[in-house]
Amino acid sequence: MYIAKTSNYDFLKYRYIVACYTVLVFVGALGLYAYHYRTRGSGFSYGVEFTGGTQVLVRSSDPINSSVVRAALEKQGWRGPVTREFSDNELLIRVGEYVNDSQGLGEKIRSIIAQEYPESTLTILESESVGPGVGAELRSKSMRAVVIALIAMLIYIALTFWSWSYALGAVVALFHDAFIMLAFFLMLDRDITMAFISAVLAVLGYSINDTIIIFSYIRENRKKMPEKPLYDVINISINQSLRRTLLTSFSTTLAVGSMLIFGGEAIRDFCSALLVGIIFGTYSSIFMASPVMMMVSKEK
Repeated sequence: MYIAKTSNYDFLKYRYIVACYTVLVFVGALGLYAYHYRTRGSGFSYGVEFTGGTQVLVRSSDPINSSVVRAALEKQGWRGPVTREFSDNELLIRVGEYVNDSQGLGEKIRSIIAQEYPESTLTILESESVGPGVGAELRSKSMRAVVIALIAMLIYIALTFWSWSYALGAVVALFHDAFIMLAFFLMLDRDITMAFISAVLAVLGYSINDTIIIFSYIRENRKKMPEKPLYDVINISINQSLRRTLLTSFSTTLAVGSMLIFGGEAIRDFCSALLVGIIFGTYSSIFMASPVMMMVSKEK
């Protein structure tokens, strides 16, 4: 492997600042979670896949008001309907009732809204129903999938580099990525859905690829420069892989950003989670994985 004879930027000098930032984000997210849990009984907002019930996404030709729609639904006997405005003309309605015919229930909801807005043209963009038992099972399996993915990557990195220090550094960075995505959705009060879980798993795979590339450079440079301390070898390796890392992240961000802007509401949460994960996945690969590996490594 060719080692460029250029000045190297010292990324590791920021490791303590990064550690402080991580602790602050962690504490802030836990505080916000506790606040939500105390005020509404649930830290996160979950999609219908996890809570059970029926949700309908309606588009109107004219602006509609969520409070008016909630009041109209409550008059018809639905207790505590949840609404979320995506724009002046799009409204997501969630009710606790589970039916096999979600489209029929969607039409019923549309007709109730039409009574409040008779001059508007209402279109159902999406309707789905999930039973409460299925929702609880999906939530449990989703959490299990993320945990299994982290454990599998821990073992894979340990076997690939034959070192638990590399494995621990990679998994800490991956945990950070998943936590940041959760904190982002918690801050914006967005629903945790299957699309979000899919985005987390996709980001874990994306982020570990960046980390493996940096670790590969570190391993090779360690052999080529045994006289240099590990601190210098890590900085050299990050600088060598930086161009590739940034170009890959930039091109991926362009694709995901385009889907976020033009893809519509159906994939907006998925793309938002992906975008946050890609940005912070790149950050953690550079500023977290290697410093944690250096901290626990027996090499100096």
